[in-house]
Amino acid sequence: MILPDATVGVLGSGQLGRMFAIAARQMGYRVHTLSPETDTPTGQVADLEIVASYDDLEAVANFAKNVSVVTFEFENVSAAATEAAARFAPVRPAGQVLHTTQHRLREKTFLSQNGFPVTPYAAIANLAELRAAVATLGTPSILKSAGFGYDGKGQFKITSAEQIEQAWTTVTAHTRSESAPAQDSALSTQHSSPVAVLEAFVRFEREVSVVAARGMDSSFAHWGVIENDHRDHILDLSLAPAGVDAKIHAEAIAIARGVLESLGVIGILCVEFFVTADGKLLINELAPRPHNSGHLTIDASVTSQFEQQLRAVCGLPLGDTRLHSFAAMAQLLGDVWLTAGKPGPNWNAALSDPAVKLHLYGKAEARKSRKMGHLTALGATVDEARAKVMAAREALMHK
Repeated sequence: MILPDATVGVLGSGQLGRMFAIAARQMGYRVHTLSPETDTPTGQVADLEIVASYDDLEAVANFAKNVSVVTFEFENVSAAATEAAARFAPVRPAGQVLHTTQHRLREKTFLSQNGFPVTPYAAIANLAELRAAVATLGTPSILKSAGFGYDGKGQFKITSAEQIEQAWTTVTAHTRSESAPAQDSALSTQHSSPVAVLEAFVRFEREVSVVAARGMDSSFAHWGVIENDHRDHILDLSLAPAGVDAKIHAEAIAIARGVLESLGVIGILCVEFFVTADGKLLINELAPRPHNSGHLTIDASVTSQFEQQLRAVCGLPLGDTRLHSFAAMAQLLGDVWLTAGKPGPNWNAALSDPAVKLHLYGKAEARKSRKMGHLTALGATVDEARAKVMAAREALMHK
């Protein structure tokens, strides 16, 4: 066990790390964070903020020498970086979990080989393979970069064969912009290694997620099934519990547990699902860290996802995940600030309802689609919580 007074290291420095650091400091731990940025959401509340590239393996190794355990809040950390850290401190979840889940093809291959339900897909290495895959999977279909994807970036919905070349150009341009120059050759239209994944389009009834934890003793805990609405590929609203029947709920939890156990996760992992019109569950993505849909656990459950991440990676007993209230979470993007104008959002109006909680991430500049914070509302029913949080967010944009 890694007990309070120890130091926990976080690779990544965004809002997920910030909320993790708050939970860790509340329980008496020190927190160090490493990322290429300064004055970050995590760095503002950590004991030490180290500014270095994830590819600076010497810096990552020195970082790990001064902590008792390393975890992460950001997927796009290289396998080499986690290996460098693991020489001096345990990395949880392990680097292999990150390696699998940060790359769509590796993730889908793992899921399909282990019998988990996924959408039909094809690995794409070049334009010719894309043409063949579209002919097989049909349109609409979605081309996604194999790596470096988040919030809908690196994706293109193909609705007709005439869009195939445009889709290839768009997705490979995203990969090139996010990857190291040495990887540029992998984007050649003649290259044989897959750089993208084509997925069949799923006509789903709703999107749900299961945020779950697995401890060092193989214990398992979850917050039930959470329902999610997205806007422009970014999570906009989460509701707990989700409006699904008992059969789907039990199946989603069982699948999530199977995924965590098959991957050997120690820590937190979110499984995102599509629920089809005929009641089938298909895994969309995995996230080996706390998840936006779990933000509401801070205010609505006995143990938040961030405290649970700490408990799991430190080898402590997992906490109680019962929801003590129905809850809804609404994301606050920079668009809210841009709509509100000067002097800024109307915080007084939004917080006039005592059942609404505000969480801001410490980001200095509001930009379109940038995650700046979230609101959580509690209610006697899910519908009541949803109405409260939507009204509060709307109130932010009016004087």
